[in-house]
Amino acid sequence: MSFSSAPEAPTPDDLDAWARAAQAGDRAAMEDLLTALRPRVLAVCRGVLPYTPDAEDACQDALLNIATKLTGWHGRGRVTTWTHVVAVNSARSTYRRMRTQAQAADPLEHSPITERPDPRTTSVIAGTRLDLLEAMEEIEKDHPQYVEPLLLRDVYGLPYEEIATLVGAPLGTIKAQIHHGRKLARPLLRGEG
Repeated sequence: MSFSSAPEAPTPDDLDAWARAAQAGDRAAMEDLLTALRPRVLAVCRGVLPYTPDAEDACQDALLNIATKLTGWHGRGRVTTWTHVVAVNSARSTYRRMRTQAQAADPLEHSPITERPDPRTTSVIAGTRLDLLEAMEEIEKDHPQYVEPLLLRDVYGLPYEEIATLVGAPLGTIKAQIHHGRKLARPLLRGEG
């Protein structure tokens, strides 16, 4: 099935088939796959980065990573689930890069990226995203194993079973990591950390 000739949106089975064909070197399948995945990837990046041009940059990075690292998808779950993780990681990397650039520009000058947003002047959604990203950065310093499962469950709503398959860990371990990650995140999101 070629995306360009398909009257309907591709199914998850179509996407998985294109991914397997692309892994085998089929350039047309890779193009079909990336074209079909772009809206999904952009939506994930927009969920993390409130400013659209930043989300679009992260989306481009994610699509490049998908194209160059597709061998990292081993077919245990859907390619869309694997893509979701790649998109989240690209969005987080873009955020880190932006924060570093802002701090490097003038570390003595007021930087809204590194300070808590003022709820009177900041969108609740944007403030929450930035607070969450800061909390995940803090947790990742000492407990990196909690960050990915926590984001996949609480931000993107993936089922526990799918996260376990994607991460390659037992279901009980994933549930425990999410539980402990939430305990670590709560005080950081309240400003107690």
